[in-house]
Amino acid sequence: MTWGNGQMKPSLLLNATFEPIGVISWRKAIILSFLGKAEVISAYHQVVHSISSSINLPAVLRLTRYVKYRRQEVKFTRRNIYIRDKYRCQYCGKVFEPKDLTYDHVIPRSRGGKTTWTNVVTCCHTCNRKKGGRTPKEAGMQLLNQPKEPHWHPMIHFSMDTQQIPAPWLDYLIWHPAYNPPETSFGIDSED
Repeated sequence: MTWGNGQMKPSLLLNATFEPIGVISWRKAIILSFLGKAEVISAYHQVVHSISSSINLPAVLRLTRYVKYRRQEVKFTRRNIYIRDKYRCQYCGKVFEPKDLTYDHVIPRSRGGKTTWTNVVTCCHTCNRKKGGRTPKEAGMQLLNQPKEPHWHPMIHFSMDTQQIPAPWLDYLIWHPAYNPPETSFGIDSED
């Protein structure tokens, strides 16, 4: 979801409770607004013109009625593992940029360990080499936190550079407390 200066920006859609539920096209945003199904909370400076009127592109809309929707599981991806673990190696405790991280199977796959939320942790390359194909106890290493499946709400499924997120959205996106990345620019919730 990238856009240049000439492209129309998408809109963030909030439920009636101000909870983010999705990203919609600017066309859909204008239609929802005109039909009275959503109110514009914030608008871009970009203007759309029709024959008889002009309207600022909606940046954030709130539905006028609450909509029930099914919450989905947090997708098991390398990026979401890093987010869960706050970009911190779970052995040495240091915070790294994503390019300097990997993930480690607490119980090695060679010993029947599965690639699941409860057996995979964020790990720096140095600690990963040190641990090798052993358990943390055998390697004389201690886990900072026991791995578990995250239960934060993956409010919006999109892949976007964090610096591309429109400013009007920031007040409505509730980042999981684990999302405290280093001072870098990288995508969120993307497949690796």
